[in-house]
Order: sequence, then structure tokens, then C-alpha cells
Amino acid sequence: MDKQKIYYTTQETDVVIIGGGHAGCEAALAASRMGMRTVLFALSLDHIAMMPCNPNIGGTSKGHLVREVDALGGEMGHNIDKTFIQSKMLNTGKGPAVHSLRAQADKARYSEEMRRTLENTPNVLMKQAEAADIVVEDGKVTGVVTTTGALYPCRCAVICTGTYLRARCLTGEAIVQCGPNGLKQSVTLTNALERLGIQLLRFKTGTPARVDGNTLDYDKMAVQKGDARIIPFSFTTDAESIQREQADCWLTYTNEETHRVIRENIHRSPMYAGVIEGTGTRYCPSIEDKVVRFADKERHQVFIEPEGEDTSEMYISGMSTSLPEDVQLAMYRSVPGLEKAEITRNGYAIEYDCIDATQLKLSLEFLKIEGLFSAGQFNGSSGYEEAAAQGIMAGINAARRVQGREPFILDRSEAYIGVLIDDLVTKGSREPYRMMTSRAEYRLLLRQDNADLRLTERGHAAGLTPVERRDAVIAKKEAIAREIKRVLAVNIAPSAKADELLAVRESTPFTTGIKLAELIRRPELDYETLAPLDTARPNLPPDVREQVNIDIKYRGYIERQMEQVAQFKKLESRRLPQDIQYAEVPNLRLEARQKLDAIRPESIGHASRITGVSPADITMLLIHLERWNQNNGNA
Repeated sequence: MDKQKIYYTTQETDVVIIGGGHAGCEAALAASRMGMRTVLFALSLDHIAMMPCNPNIGGTSKGHLVREVDALGGEMGHNIDKTFIQSKMLNTGKGPAVHSLRAQADKARYSEEMRRTLENTPNVLMKQAEAADIVVEDGKVTGVVTTTGALYPCRCAVICTGTYLRARCLTGEAIVQCGPNGLKQSVTLTNALERLGIQLLRFKTGTPARVDGNTLDYDKMAVQKGDARIIPFSFTTDAESIQREQADCWLTYTNEETHRVIRENIHRSPMYAGVIEGTGTRYCPSIEDKVVRFADKERHQVFIEPEGEDTSEMYISGMSTSLPEDVQLAMYRSVPGLEKAEITRNGYAIEYDCIDATQLKLSLEFLKIEGLFSAGQFNGSSGYEEAAAQGIMAGINAARRVQGREPFILDRSEAYIGVLIDDLVTKGSREPYRMMTSRAEYRLLLRQDNADLRLTERGHAAGLTPVERRDAVIAKKEAIAREIKRVLAVNIAPSAKADELLAVRESTPFTTGIKLAELIRRPELDYETLAPLDTARPNLPPDVREQVNIDIKYRGYIERQMEQVAQFKKLESRRLPQDIQYAEVPNLRLEARQKLDAIRPESIGHASRITGVSPADITMLLIHLERWNQNNGNA
């Protein structure tokens, strides 16, 4: 934007947040709670933390991220605890590493509550405005300009534009230049970013139709209820306060008629007609993509999920589509229970501008622009939870940049957040990135149940999590350690009571004394089941008992992963000088030189995860680093 058009200069701000989605909300709250004067720009203040796609928070691996955001002092867990309508712990038939909490949200209330939180947080000003330009002087951010010409001087800015940059929505042949849910798109900022030398990509995602729940036949579907005992997302939520009657979801399936309708009209899909430019998400394909890619499958799951308690709209999970409206109606009405369904909102695909995140540091600050940070789907990720996780980290680091403090970084051994950011920044993504448990090498240590034990003290040290929460977690750790020590010393003598308990559990009886810990490690037994045999057991909170059971039952596996982490930490501790000239490192392959120079890794471990950098390249880098340290007196 031309300087002549800037007609109004506002009071100076510490941090400007561009975007009011899940990333922007967490970034704004983190920065403001750390004492920063913060302005959040949103295209619409009526759509703060909007859920334009699925009406839920959490799920497999995503639930881990929400718990971690909460442990660091973020808001997403609190907000869903206040606004959920159904809650369920997933994967309980498997080990604790993959247990993940998922909650259906009342979408309208979720947005309202997040806006209320922001409005009542000191140091935050929410402004309905569109960012048009970012002012950079001598390689540093100095301000953000709106489309009305107002300049907001600032020391840091965080881009959280989600799926709004040059967005367009596609339903069959119909193309509308707009953001999600028909909201306004953002156009001007794209040109400003390109002028700053930021490389942009074009991604695509999509959403299914919403239907009028009054037109559905629920007798033809299988009801899906929430858990009998509701577990909160936030570690600070009193579980008793959220026990409530829950809304139902339902399960049905596509069939051969559904697939026939799709196949006969596949040429009308923007994706297959070559109209869509952006790259779509691999792990959340549209229904037409499922039918083409998995042609041998006779049916696909379809979940009917309520959008809220005060609306009859239902979300058709599993049938995301960009097919034309008439095809959508025929397709949905072929599904059992949806024969008379009336569509209230058509499904659509949405294309938008985002970045190759290898342009960022691990702090989510741009490598070449001091004070400019980036978070959320603009970084090439997908999902509300991934956005919130990046948002809180960008907000913390923007605040720390203003404070003159070192960046706050979580590595892959500490958090799913660390895995998410490391994957994006180190490897980049040529399609919308989705968090999965399989991406975390140390997932037995990074469970959703121990996020507070892992991260609350880190969050306090970073400057966000309050001291009261830190002290509560320290006390919890001490209680867990005391009980583990006691249990490891307890012997159980043979008795009729023990025989009876073991028989009920189909467990082998014992004829001589046995360690209580040894019994806990049996697959069919656990700490709770064996309570009648443990006469000296103290009265402990459920979360402490859960940690004791997991630690003892999986101790061997946990210790092995901790050894792996120790090796990982050694490589991470080998810091690389940021002024190193990779062109001068002997015997490095050309591709490795180019990748290392572009990404500027912060450690040997970081360098080893860059695509195109081989183990031989790392060896050459280690040799060069040793020589560099000797020449600079660091040996």
C-alpha cells in the first residue's frame, strides 16, 4: 500500500494479530496474558473462532494438541468444556498413547464464548478490519496497515489468515470469490506478502453439506452416544461441574446407489474437471475422491452430527464434496435415513493462499523478517487444533521477542506441538498437514493424559502459565512419585481373596508372595482392579491414580523411549551457528547445501530431519562443526 494512502496513525501496539480464527485467538490471548498490548484484526467480529467445517474439537492426536495448549495456558480446552454437547474418549481399546478426547461443540456458543473471553481479557483490542499491508523497515516489522489506510505501529505481527487469502468456494460449476461459509475473502494482503518476498502456495480443503435434522429418519441409523462419565479437556476444569445430558450423533453408510450417482457425475466435480488449482488434503478426502480411490469399497461411514442445541442443522461427516447442488441432493438422499433430507447449506471446496513453512524458524518467526510470525492454516496445516497449537506458540514467541527474551521452543520429544511445528518448518508440506499419532516418535511419553506434567512448568517458565497451576502440577508430580515408590515396595501374599479376584479377571493365581507392581503389569489387571488387595493404599485423586497405573504397567517401554530421547537430545544440543556458510562446508552435496542454506537449521538434529540431507551430509557437517568450534575457541 502506498504511504500516501495511510491517513491515520493509531497508538503504538506491541503485537498485532491478523485473523480471528483458532490460531489468532490463541495468539492474541497468549501475547496479552504476557502483558503485551495486543490488537486482533478479524474480517468479522461475529465469527471469532468460527468452525466452518466439522463441529467438534479433539479427536485422534488432535485431542493431544488441545490438552497441550491447555497445559501451556491456552484457551481451547476451557472453551470446549463450556460449550460441548457430547464428549467421548476415542481408542480406549488400545494403549494410553493413542487415547484421544473428542467433543462435539455447539458451534455458535463456542464462537460466542471465545469472543467473550477475548473481550474480557486485559490488553486485547478486537478490531473488525482487514489487514492490507505489513510495514517492514530494515528487515524488521514496524506496523500493519488496514484497507481503510489506518497504520498500527507494532513491534511484532502474527499472520493467522486461515483459509481467507484470495479464497474462492466451488460447488460444481459455481465459483464464488469468498471465504468459508460465504464470508468475505481477503485479497490485498497476498500482494503485500509477495512484495515482501514471501513464497506462497495454493491449497484446497472442503466441507460437506448441512441438512435440516427435522427431515431425517433416525430409526434407519445407529445412535452414537457420548461417554457415561465425561472427562474434561482442561486440566483445571472440575469434572463434576460438566457432567450433563448429552446430545446424540448417528451413524449410517453410503451404498452402491450413492457411488453410482457420484461416478456418473464425477466430470462435474471441480476437482476432476481440472478447475481446482490448489492441493487437497490427503487424510480427509472428499466423498468423490473416496469413491474413485477406493473403488473396491462397498460403503463408507457417514456420521450425522448436530451443529448445536438451538439449531436443527446437522453436519454430514464423511461426505465432504464440491459436486453440484443437484448431485449433492441425489447423493445424500441415497443414504439410509437421509432419503427426504433437505440441504440447508451446500458442501463446497475452498482454495486459498498459504506459505511453505520452511520459510520460518522453529519459533514460527520468518527467517528473513524480524518480528513477523505465522500460525495456523496459513502455514500449510489443517484443522482447528493444529491452528490453536501454532497460535499459542506464535503468541508466546511474539511476546518474548518484544521482551528481548530467547524464543520458546518445544522439541519433538516434549510435545505433539513440537512434532507439528518441526514437521512444518523442517520438511514443509505440499498438501494440508494433519497431525497423527504416527508422526510422533515418542508417543508413549507424549500422551494426552500427562500433558500437564510435561508442559505446565514449561509454560510458566515461558511466561504464560500462572504460578498457581505450576505449583499444583508440582504437587501432583510429587504425589505420583510417592505412590509409585510405595507400590514398587508392596508385596501381596497368597489368599482366598486374591484367588477370587484373579479368577474373575481370568488371571493366573500365585502360590508365593508377589510384587504388586508385577500384578499391575499383567494385561488383564491394573492398579484400580487390585485395590482390594492393597490394604495400605492411600486415597488419591483419579488423575494421580491414572498416572501411577500407566507408569508401572508400561515402565519398561517408557524407559526405552526415554533412552531414545536422550540420544535425540544429544543431537539437538549440537547447535549450529546461524552465520555458518554451507557453501564452504567440504564434501556436502549440492542439494544438502541448498536445503541447509534455505532452512537454516538450529541444530544437528534439526538438520538431520531435512528432506534431502543424507546421513553422509550430517557426518560432513559434524566434522566441519568440530573444526569451527576449535577455531572459535569452543572446543
